[in-house]
Amino acid sequence: MARLPVLRVAVFFLAVAAATCHAGDGDATDAIEQARTRWEQSPHGAMLARILPPVVTPAQLPQPESSGAQLLARYCVQCHYLPSPAMHTPARWRSIVERMVWRMRGNGNMGTLMKEMMAQVQAPTDAEVLALDAYLQRNGQAEIERKRYPDLKSPEGRSFTLACGQCHALPDPKRHSAAEWPAVVERMQRNMALLNVVVPSKRSPDDPDLRIEDIVRFLQRNGRRE
Repeated sequence: MARLPVLRVAVFFLAVAAATCHAGDGDATDAIEQARTRWEQSPHGAMLARILPPVVTPAQLPQPESSGAQLLARYCVQCHYLPSPAMHTPARWRSIVERMVWRMRGNGNMGTLMKEMMAQVQAPTDAEVLALDAYLQRNGQAEIERKRYPDLKSPEGRSFTLACGQCHALPDPKRHSAAEWPAVVERMQRNMALLNVVVPSKRSPDDPDLRIEDIVRFLQRNGRRE
C-alpha cells in the first residue's frame, strides 16, 4: 500500500517515546525502524490514521517530564496520534483508558481482527495504568458549567454544542480570549475534516445548526476578557 505521511508522524511520536522510555534497552534504532515498517505496511493504516488528529507532541503535554506524560506518549502513539489530556473530562478518561488497555491486551469487540492488530503492541502494566489514570485525572478537560451559560440554548450555543460535542467534552469558553477563539475554531475545523465528522461550514446558510460564524460568535461573546 502507499506510504501514509500521517502514520510516519505517528511513528515519529513513538520514536520520541522510545528514546525517552527505553534508552539502554537494546538497539532503539532497530525498534523504531520495525515500528515504521509495521504501520506503513499495515492494511489497517488508513483507519488508524483517522482515529485522532495530530494536535500535540510529547513536549507539549502538561508536565512532559512526568511519568504520566511519558506513559501517554509511549503507549498511545502505537496506534494513533498522541491525544491531548484536554480532549476528555477526568471521568470520561477513566473509561477510555480501561477500554484502550483492554484492546492493547488483544481483547475487544473485533475478535481475531483485534488480536491481529494488537499482536506487536505493548500494553501497560497494572501499575502503569494507575499512573496514567492519575495523570489524566489531573489534566483532563474542565467541562463547561452549563448553568453559567444560559445562552447555550440560543442558536449560536446550539451550534457550539452540536459541533464541538462530536469529538470531545465541551470546553469552557473562558479557556481562551475572544481574540483567540477564531484561530482555535479554525484549527478544530481542520481536525474535524480529517476525522470525517460533520464540519461547520461558512458556505451553508441553509444549515443554521452548524454555521461556523455562530460558533465563533458564541465563544467570543463568552470568552475570557483580556
